[in-house]
Amino acid sequence: MPNAKVLSEKKAIVAALEEQLKNASSGVLVDYKGITVAEDTALRAELRQNDVQYSVVKNTLVRFALDDAGLKELDGVLNGTTSLATSSGDPIAPMRVVNKHAKQLGEGKFNIKGGFMDGKVLSLEEIMALAELPPKEVLQAQALGMMLAPITSLAIVLKAIAEKNGEPAPAEEAPAAE
Repeated sequence: MPNAKVLSEKKAIVAALEEQLKNASSGVLVDYKGITVAEDTALRAELRQNDVQYSVVKNTLVRFALDDAGLKELDGVLNGTTSLATSSGDPIAPMRVVNKHAKQLGEGKFNIKGGFMDGKVLSLEEIMALAELPPKEVLQAQALGMMLAPITSLAIVLKAIAEKNGEPAPAEEAPAAE
């Protein structure tokens, strides 16, 4: 039986992992076997840029944390080397960054084992589909562009009709500086 000090340290680690999992909007478990220090450094730098928390975890400790956080279905993937990437902001960020690096590093070197989003365990197919989505800002810009397209088309048509009827098109005013 481990001494009381070691046991209390492990309980603190489990509590911190459980809190991280509960506060996360999403996360992925990764098998990082075989990556070099340079590859790991590049991965960690990109994860930091995307506000993703990343750490190597012991399977037994993360198993307790997953069970306490209501993600018991992920227990089956906890074997071999395991790291955890979570995000409390952009829910797609951990999946996108980890998937990008998994593709770059190749099969067998860096693989996604499992993941979750909003307290629900996702299949590998769902994780891969979500990982292919563009960043949130790009999706917002695309949606805005789609909403503005009909208005822009209408303005072009009205201008063409006005010019066709012999009326000069009204001069476009420059937007006022704010």
